Amino acid sequence: MWSRVVFGVVLCLVGAVWFGQGMNWIKGSFMTGHGFWTVVGAILFVIGVWRIVSGIRLGRSTTPD
Repeated sequence: MWSRVVFGVVLCLVGAVWFGQGMNWIKGSFMTGHGFWTVVGAILFVIGVWRIVSGIRLGRSTTPD
């Protein structure tokens, strides 16, 4: 469960950085200002959020009442 959450957080962070670079908000990389990295970053961010939510739900379903 926690591995899903940690992996989701990492995906969100990487996706946010790549999105920021693609949007030209973060300078200093070959990715800066390229729309491709904006799209890839947004997709990674969404997948990261999905992994976090699924990890939390999995943890709740396996805990005893």
